[in-house]
Amino acid sequence: MTAPSPDRLDLIFAALADPTRRRVLSMLLEDDMAVTDVAAPFDMSLAAISKHLSVLAAAGLIRQERRGRITWCKLDPDGMRAASVWMGGFGQFDPVDLDDFERFLMAEMQDWTRE
Repeated sequence: MTAPSPDRLDLIFAALADPTRRRVLSMLLEDDMAVTDVAAPFDMSLAAISKHLSVLAAAGLIRQERRGRITWCKLDPDGMRAASVWMGGFGQFDPVDLDDFERFLMAEMQDWTRE
């Protein structure tokens, strides 16, 4: 897969930066939901929730579709893929063993104090 564009990553991470939007994504993991159902657990206006949903849709994390008079929201299965691919690039490094690192620092400090 090709590297995601920086603009796309910016939209995704900006959308994920907000706790309300992360909570909406968690809710949509369960099932598709009508906008009014998404708004129900939040102490904010329907207009405010709609703005959050617009940000998520612009980032490609959700899709909205009109069914009659109701707008439904659903996760876009490929929405997180760009961010996942980008973050996966950092998985090539071995995890740092903090105990080994502490022993290394202690040894370095001992060597430094002897000089």
